[in-house]
Amino acid sequence: MQEPIVLDHIKIPNARDLGGYLGADGRKILKKRLLRTGKIIDLSNDDKKFLINYGVKTVIDLRTPSEYNVNPDTPIEGVEDVHIPVHRDAKLDTKLIAMRQTYDKIQYAGFKSMCYQYRRSITEPFSQNAFKKILETLASQKDGATIFHCSEGKDRTGLTTVFILYLLGVNWETIRQDYLYSNFTLRDYQAAMDKKIIAEGGNDILRSNIRSLAGVANEYLDTALLTIKQEYDGIDNFIHNQLGLDQEFIQEFRNLYLEVK
Repeated sequence: MQEPIVLDHIKIPNARDLGGYLGADGRKILKKRLLRTGKIIDLSNDDKKFLINYGVKTVIDLRTPSEYNVNPDTPIEGVEDVHIPVHRDAKLDTKLIAMRQTYDKIQYAGFKSMCYQYRRSITEPFSQNAFKKILETLASQKDGATIFHCSEGKDRTGLTTVFILYLLGVNWETIRQDYLYSNFTLRDYQAAMDKKIIAEGGNDILRSNIRSLAGVANEYLDTALLTIKQEYDGIDNFIHNQLGLDQEFIQEFRNLYLEVK
């Protein structure tokens, strides 16, 4: 796999440019067009200047309204903010509450919680409609760079990236490795989370669960992909029937974000 373009000199977690990956018809994804990141808060003037010079024109925030209200994105002059939450603000259902109540007792509670969330991201009509809106918004960006992000840029952003790269014709191994790369770019965040749990007296089971929650895993992505296969007869049918995107859209999307051959 080609190494991703990591933007590690700005204060944004998990910031990467999708440019350079090989897509359909041997055409590479254009650089300075599609940026996946974590939340955009507490930016310095230098960070803002870098993003403006990088060509950023639009930021798509995938977080829930409550997440956004607590930590709103730092405004950047001349950059449009678009809010498309992948998950709705709602009370947690009984199953998820039960999982969270066992994080310090049952080792795999956090792991199961993540798998459960990935399945919900695929099956809930609210999330399906969000992915459709995200992709349609990207299709309307004729020039400049667009950032799309959630909190740490690994799960909601990760799944969004899977759909983007698939539409652009990137092979599955590259898609998977790009998804897993978040564990590398978020290693300091993961270490800080573990240190915090230790300082607060958390036991080893809680530490194990927090590691599951703070990272990505093949099993999380596979939960989403297997759900797509089992419930919707494959990703092509999912994209066409659940997201409502046809072949004409896909071709236009490729023409917009892939190099001219």
